[in-house]
Amino acid sequence: MDENRLAVISIIVEDRSSAAQINALLSEYGDCIVGRMGVPYRQKHISVMCIIADAPADVLNRLTGKIGSLQGVTAKTLFGRF
Repeated sequence: MDENRLAVISIIVEDRSSAAQINALLSEYGDCIVGRMGVPYRQKHISVMCIIADAPADVLNRLTGKIGSLQGVTAKTLFGRF
């Protein structure tokens, strides 16, 4: 079994029509999510999300990949050394 890693997934949403799909993915992976924050940046017509997660690296990479593959969405993961 892979060791869990603490990570922050940063998400920039340029196409709000992807919001329902993002929320569905976050619900699907809800067991590994520690917290989340979303901030609409109205002047730029985007939203920025920050997800704190604790799971094996392959699970976190899979989630990030699925989110980042959505239309108008960019996602990157930063892993902690814990």
